Amino acid sequence: MVKSMTAVNLGLPLRAALRPDAAPGVMPSLDGRPEHSGLVDRFGRVARDLRVSVTEKCSLRCTYCMPAEGLPAIPRDDLLTATEIARLVRIGVRDLGVREVRFTGGEPLMRADLAEIIGRSAEAAPGIDLSITTNGIGLDHRIHSLVEAGLTRVNVSLDTVDREHFARLTRRDRLPAVLAGIRAAHEAGMTPLKLNAVMMRVTLHDAPELLAWALENGCRLRFIEQMPLDADRSWLRENMVSAEELLAVLGERFTLVEAGRDDPHAPAEEWRVEGWTVGGAPATVGIIASVTRSFCAACDRTRITAEGTVRSCLFGDDETDLRGLLRGGADDAEIARWWQAAMWGKQAGHGMDAAGFAPPVRSMGAIGG
Repeated sequence: MVKSMTAVNLGLPLRAALRPDAAPGVMPSLDGRPEHSGLVDRFGRVARDLRVSVTEKCSLRCTYCMPAEGLPAIPRDDLLTATEIARLVRIGVRDLGVREVRFTGGEPLMRADLAEIIGRSAEAAPGIDLSITTNGIGLDHRIHSLVEAGLTRVNVSLDTVDREHFARLTRRDRLPAVLAGIRAAHEAGMTPLKLNAVMMRVTLHDAPELLAWALENGCRLRFIEQMPLDADRSWLRENMVSAEELLAVLGERFTLVEAGRDDPHAPAEEWRVEGWTVGGAPATVGIIASVTRSFCAACDRTRITAEGTVRSCLFGDDETDLRGLLRGGADDAEIARWWQAAMWGKQAGHGMDAAGFAPPVRSMGAIGG
């Protein structure tokens, strides 16, 4: 049963053309940009949430993200080092108004030096919130070193607690390892621990059981509409599980009451789960309706790829190289200016409702989530 469902504005469904001046080695245009110390764009949005991809490698092969054979390997020398990542974190926080940093991939635990990346970033930006998005495999062996380095939060991707469905979706029979990672994160004090579940046909009817498991285990669950970011290019809108369809399935077992968003920039709409509490507070489930209830108009994210390029939008193929600046002797002020220029050109929205929409060339695993 679902109570108080309201329509949500679809945001800005426009897709900007790629900038002709965004070629490697050329700073994007700053024409018309006001004097602003942060990462402002032409639509008045200011990016304060930094996502840093640290690798394209992953221990799973989720069908909505990775091809069965994995993504093409990035040459080691092309990856940002722990020192370079920490420098960008320092510039982002100190000079550009970044307020939180999340390390992503691929799978960040595939970086042997992840604790060093977190430790150097914590030193570079004391007090900043540092988190990871992980599939949880191997987290039980590394969580303590990551926490000691400065990790403050963990998000775990978990689409189902049905082992057969998990193996089919991820092409790996690793559910027990994921659950072990979640338990270890809890024991290490990483609470509230968030779970991210991509809504797929194969797991749709597992959703109530996944929510029940999350509630019983003190996790905050967020469902995400599948976006056209899969490497296999098999996404079709008509096959996508929408937020409305998911709510109907969850409503067969739970009474959900719309709670809205505490933070207007948060991607998840929250629904209170009647009769349940987590940690003494009313339990909620989040739904990130990236496709059908776009929140592009309030987006406050900026992304750095594993190779060191700024990506202002998941769906914008323009990227601005910072690695060359880092390795070419540029000072922090110059790097900050290039970063500002990259974000000034951010497109209005993902444009999935526009005629002629085409998904980005790079998949989610290559971009960084």
